[in-house]
Amino acid sequence: MSRVKFIAFFAGLIILTACVTINIYFPAAEAREAAEKIVDDILSEEQDQSAPATPEQSRRALEIESGYVFNPLNVLIPAAQAAGQPKFDVSSPAVRKLQAAMKKRHASLKGFYKSGAIGFTQDAMVGVRELSAVPLKQRGQLKNLVNAENTDRNQLYQEIARANGHPEWEKDIRATFGKTWVNNAQQGWWYQNEKGAWVQK
Repeated sequence: MSRVKFIAFFAGLIILTACVTINIYFPAAEAREAAEKIVDDILSEEQDQSAPATPEQSRRALEIESGYVFNPLNVLIPAAQAAGQPKFDVSSPAVRKLQAAMKKRHASLKGFYKSGAIGFTQDAMVGVRELSAVPLKQRGQLKNLVNAENTDRNQLYQEIARANGHPEWEKDIRATFGKTWVNNAQQGWWYQNEKGAWVQK
């Protein structure tokens, strides 16, 4: 009888381990919500950060910070679920610092987006599309702005992956942000499609 119990216990451990392994995944839904929040803040024309959040914004922020997604296994194996689904964290000091710097820089970049001189690339960066659309004396400034923006974007994607303890998520995070930049772009701005061709929104 003890042997049967041992086999049942061992089988249970295998099933539990399998559940944990299966549940370690890139949390795409949480990443999309987090990217939406960050990109919307950066591209927003509103500079005043003192306005109180609406109840809906507060609810969404709480969901993003908690990273909670309902799963029936939470009831059955809460410990395994907790180990398998880490919180998707975008609130680290480094992320906030990068976000603030990018938001401040956007005030200088938005005119170039509108003129079509620059746009969003397929790898979630900023690319110079038409340098001739920029007066000669401003071209050096534009190049510096684009370089600084791309440096911060690379660091942002890396930091979010690092803050969540999964450096291998960087590619997925970049892809998520790439779609979000385009979705939040204003009409008339340019972006690269999946083939790398420039398209106007």
